[in-house]
Amino acid sequence: MLYLETQDIVKQYGDYTALNGVSVQVPRGCIYGLLGPNGAGKSSLIRIINRITAPDRGKVFINGRESEADDVFNIGYLPEERGLYKKMKVGEHIIFLARLRGLTKEQAHEKTQYWLKKFDIASWENKKVEELSKGMQQKIQFITTVIHEPDLYILDEPFSGFDPVNAELLKNELLELKAKGKTIILSTHNMESVEALCDEISLINKSKVVLQGNVKEIRAQYRKHIFRLTIAGESFDMKSSHFTILSQSQDKDSIELRIQRNDGASNSELLKEVTSKYEVISFEEELPSMNDIFIQIVSKPAP
Repeated sequence: MLYLETQDIVKQYGDYTALNGVSVQVPRGCIYGLLGPNGAGKSSLIRIINRITAPDRGKVFINGRESEADDVFNIGYLPEERGLYKKMKVGEHIIFLARLRGLTKEQAHEKTQYWLKKFDIASWENKKVEELSKGMQQKIQFITTVIHEPDLYILDEPFSGFDPVNAELLKNELLELKAKGKTIILSTHNMESVEALCDEISLINKSKVVLQGNVKEIRAQYRKHIFRLTIAGESFDMKSSHFTILSQSQDKDSIELRIQRNDGASNSELLKEVTSKYEVISFEEELPSMNDIFIQIVSKPAP
């Protein structure tokens, strides 16, 4: 079931076309990657979904109906351009933004205490924002995004400024939100995060959607039939019409091989031929990373 859908969105700024017929379908309860190079149109689409700007053509649907003004209260938006009031105290700042998102004073205070304790930063409650590191400010910004518990989260480069420990903390929080049935749109250049978190993606390039679908299916679609093969022994001298050896290396009593299956051959034929002469310890297909696919697609010359 779809939670959010955009249909044929067009947005122009003077003579520049930022979005040209962009349609995306975001299922309920998934983490959806919105990908693309800088200037591709991602931020323009995000602003339209958030009703910050309006499309020149096309529509946005939420829960099967056309988006309305009050829908913004059910969105948690973390913009790429972060903005906190440096002179405000951390606790006061979170409560202030929570009130703007519709929470009562009591609810805002209760939720603030909950998140400060959860992120183990309760001791920072009465410190000014300007006293916090960039990573700590990122945590505060994330708290203000999720504190009103909306159904839809739109996070633009949420991992920017986080060290590996805090990046892992954020990943776990996103997976927890997904487990609760929340819908998350993740705009990022971090392709490792896409592979680890996203169920589906849309890749926008030069104002148009150029790739869309399930992450696992996309990686399988772009496979090059390359395998990593480990065999027992100290040498490997097989020549075959079924595969081409790309590289090999000796590791104690085994050999690590990277091979590419030739056209017309099957995995079964390849493996049967190798096992007829060698003991196979492991056999695994090497799927292209989302980073490889991203570069391949956006590097294509315009038709």
